[in-house]
Amino acid sequence: MQATYTSYHLELKHPFAIAKFSRTSTPIMLLKLSYEGKDGYGEASMVPYMGESVASAQSFLKKVDWKRFVYPFNFEEIIAYLDDIEKGQPAIKAAIDIALNDLNGKILEKPCYEIYGANPLKMPVTSYTIGIDSLDVIKEKVTDAKDFKVLKVKLGRDNDKELINTIRTISNVPLYVDANQGWTDRKQAIDMIYWLHDQGVVLIEQPMDKANLEGNAWLTGRSPIPILADEAVQRLVDMDALKGAYHGVNIKLMKSTGMYEGHQMIKKARSFGMKVLIGCMSETSCATQAGMALAPLCDWADLDGPWLTKNNPFDAPQIIAGKYQLKDLPGLGLEGINPNLFASS
Repeated sequence: MQATYTSYHLELKHPFAIAKFSRTSTPIMLLKLSYEGKDGYGEASMVPYMGESVASAQSFLKKVDWKRFVYPFNFEEIIAYLDDIEKGQPAIKAAIDIALNDLNGKILEKPCYEIYGANPLKMPVTSYTIGIDSLDVIKEKVTDAKDFKVLKVKLGRDNDKELINTIRTISNVPLYVDANQGWTDRKQAIDMIYWLHDQGVVLIEQPMDKANLEGNAWLTGRSPIPILADEAVQRLVDMDALKGAYHGVNIKLMKSTGMYEGHQMIKKARSFGMKVLIGCMSETSCATQAGMALAPLCDWADLDGPWLTKNNPFDAPQIIAGKYQLKDLPGLGLEGINPNLFASS
C-alpha cells in the first residue's frame, strides 16, 4: 500500500454563516492509496470548528503503518487501529476509510453502493444549503438552487422568521432547517417549530445545545416536525444516549470516520426506530460520492458540497430531478481526476 496526499484549499461560492460563525473556505486533505495497480481516493474536509487542520492531518498520516492494510480489508479492525494511533481526528480517518472503500470496490469491480446494499432507485432528493446572510444574498442563493427540490436553511439568530419569509417570496419547495444549537428557550423554540411546520419545514436539526439532552427531548416529545441530532452525535459510541431524545440523526462521514462506521450508525439508528439524514461538510465530489453510496439507505440527504464550492477538483456528480444518479462504476465512481493533482505531494 502506497499513500500520497496533498492539501487543497476549497473555496466557497458564498461566505458560509451559521448561528455562531462564518467562513469563506475550507482546508481539505486529498488522499490517494495505491494497491496492486489500483488507486483509491479519499478526502478529509477539516472545517475549523471540528479542530482538525492540514498540519494535524499530515502529522496523523505520517504515523500510519500502511503495510498493515492488505486485502481483504477488515474495516472494523482498521478503524480500531486508527483510533489507537490517536483519539479524535475523524476527518483524516474518514479520508483513509473512503480511499480504502474506493479501492475495495475497484478490486471487487463493484460500486460501493452495491457493496453496502444500497438501491439506486431509493436515492432521496438532496438539499441545497442556504447559510445565514443578508436578505439580498439569501435570494441570490435560492436562485442558484433552482435545480434542487429541497432547501436547507441555517437558522439560530434573531431574524429566523425574516429569513424564511424571504425564501418563501421566491420558492415554495420543502425546507430542512438547521438551528445549529441556536435556540435556548424551549417555549420559544416549540412556538417557532409550529410556525415552521406551517411554512413547509420537513425536519429540524439540533434545535438546542447538544449538551441539553433533556431540552431537546422535551421538544422531540412535542414537535410536529422530526427533530434530529447533529452536533450531539459524531460516532457510533454516541448513539445509545440519543435513543428517545430525538426522532433521528444526521450522520456525516467526516465525523463518523468514514463509510464503514457511518453505515454502522445507520443500522443502529434503524434498530432504535430513528430516521436518518446523511449530511456533509464543505466537500469535493470525492467525499460527496462516498455519502451518495449510503444515501439510499437513509430517509433524507444533504450532500450539496460540490454545488457550494468554486474549485471542485473532480467532475460534479449528476443530479436529475433533485436526485443524485448513481452510476454502475467500481468504487466511488469518481470521475474527472486530474493526474497532476498529487504531483506535488
